[in-house]
Amino acid sequence: MLTHAQIWTALDRLAARAKLSASGLAKRAGLDPTTFNKSKRITPDGRARWPSTESVAKSLAATGTTIDEFVRLITDADGAAEQAVPLIGFAEAGTGGYFDDGGFPVGKGWDEIAFPAVGDEHAYALEISGDSMQPAYRDGTVIIVSPSAPIRRGDRVVVKTREGEVMAKELRRKTAKTLELRSLNPEHQDRVLATEEVLWVARIVWASQ
Repeated sequence: MLTHAQIWTALDRLAARAKLSASGLAKRAGLDPTTFNKSKRITPDGRARWPSTESVAKSLAATGTTIDEFVRLITDADGAAEQAVPLIGFAEAGTGGYFDDGGFPVGKGWDEIAFPAVGDEHAYALEISGDSMQPAYRDGTVIIVSPSAPIRRGDRVVVKTREGEVMAKELRRKTAKTLELRSLNPEHQDRVLATEEVLWVARIVWASQ
């Protein structure tokens, strides 16, 4: 007998395999973007809410997945190691309450996606909205950020300033006094931040395409 958790886990795995968030999978399937959100899986009165047969069928069609493949995702027959990665929208990351001063995810309001283990228990995902980071990241792109990963020149990083601004850039140079950042969109200016302006920097280790 299939359980509520097994079905939702399979949908999360389907999204991860397609390099999408749960909301990205819903959008690709032509559904409301919130259809598969964690907050929609339990009703306000605490009852389990199951995905509809139609929504599952549309998701399979949108990702080119067969019923047999979906069953394997339910049973995890391939045995791939995964972890639950916290997810929020990139635009939300600049608001208060989602990160501590070290850049680690905290608090409520995070969604989750199932993702192959990245070797950092504090890794989290941000979903890009809008076109401000094209051509590097399109609307709906999900990036995985590892606060513990070492950072080198040329890496793509997420930076949060003490003023609360969050940005995704390429690290050009880091000195004792400044952080030099190259914009991912050539139409946007590069940035140079004084070290005291920066709250934290974390490396982007993966991005959906």
